[in-house]
Amino acid sequence: MIHPGCYSPGVKSSIQKVLQDHFEAHCQTHKVPLRVRKAGQAIRKCRTARLGGHIQKCPDGHVERVWYNSCKHRACPVCAFMQITRWIHQQIRKLLHCDYYHTIFTIPSEFNSLWEFNRRLFTDLLFRAAWHSLKELLADPKYLGALPGAIASFHSWAQTLIIHPHLHFLVTGGGLTPQGQWLTVRDEFLLPSRVLSAKFRGKFLAFLRQALQESRLLPPPDLSPQRVLNLLNKLGRAKWHVQIMPPYKHGRGVIDYLGAYVRGGPVSSRRVTLDSEDSILLRYKDETRTRTLFMPLSIHEFLTRLLRHVPERGVHHARGYGLFAPGKREQLNAARKLLGQLPVAPPEEISWQTACSLAGPLHPELCPVCGKPLIRIELSPTGLSPPCRKVA
Repeated sequence: MIHPGCYSPGVKSSIQKVLQDHFEAHCQTHKVPLRVRKAGQAIRKCRTARLGGHIQKCPDGHVERVWYNSCKHRACPVCAFMQITRWIHQQIRKLLHCDYYHTIFTIPSEFNSLWEFNRRLFTDLLFRAAWHSLKELLADPKYLGALPGAIASFHSWAQTLIIHPHLHFLVTGGGLTPQGQWLTVRDEFLLPSRVLSAKFRGKFLAFLRQALQESRLLPPPDLSPQRVLNLLNKLGRAKWHVQIMPPYKHGRGVIDYLGAYVRGGPVSSRRVTLDSEDSILLRYKDETRTRTLFMPLSIHEFLTRLLRHVPERGVHHARGYGLFAPGKREQLNAARKLLGQLPVAPPEEISWQTACSLAGPLHPELCPVCGKPLIRIELSPTGLSPPCRKVA
């Protein structure tokens, strides 16, 4: 392990380049699920000539650039910018003018194998247990007595890409009562962490026991149903950790943080340095988030850690609850009115041109030299069979 300040002799490398160079060899020596194989193939081809694209040319010859098409896979770090930008925009338009609490639900590492063999069910039950715990406690007049809003995101990784399932919740520091009043949490205090942790632990274990009894939760190969039940009983006596951060005056910062991991996978190319032909250095923060460290990993170990976090198809890792739930628009607008806000605007689709213009001063379809509209010339995908011609 290289400590902060140590010189790294490697060169920066993109995750796409690592996959292009080593993914096929990795698949030959490692068991790779179909969803992971599809993700790897998509990322390797993203924004290359194999997917086609177009050329933009200035009519006066000042600029000529090639834009290749995106794969749009949710695990692709190359083309995640547009999807992340759109998600962040959709969440910000719903935010209320109130304090927010970033709440992190973590579970014991003994659950890792259960998650790997029951990803869809496990993730759903984890979301359900965390939200029900928050909702029931905040409905108690002892703490708030109202329905809050929450935006949640599931992450399955730690900084070093090991398995670490946990949830991030952005919770409003107030809520709407059944009588239509807005109540604010008292003394900038959302909930006692120990109370929320115990509630969450009880609910999640109860959900897992029920799923095991109904044969919906599949034990890993090395565990029998009875051993899984014994594990649940053991973890029921352990102390779980739920962290409630100090209040934020607005939720934009946490939304930006969650949005960075809604698409694009668990790590960006900025954290990957090619150390040699068969090894990389992974940059990460220590537990205090104050020191930057480097972890040497072989290429195949890095790919194993990276690809195990490719999500299941159809599993939503970002969800809205309470006032931010899809079916609570009437209550959300009532809360906005009480807080002096207009109703939520209709959904607005952000084009890539708008997103690019927000990211920089230059319009992507105008020549940066003369300002004239660029001419578009379509490119056909390469490496594909020609279209079949029907025979009369």
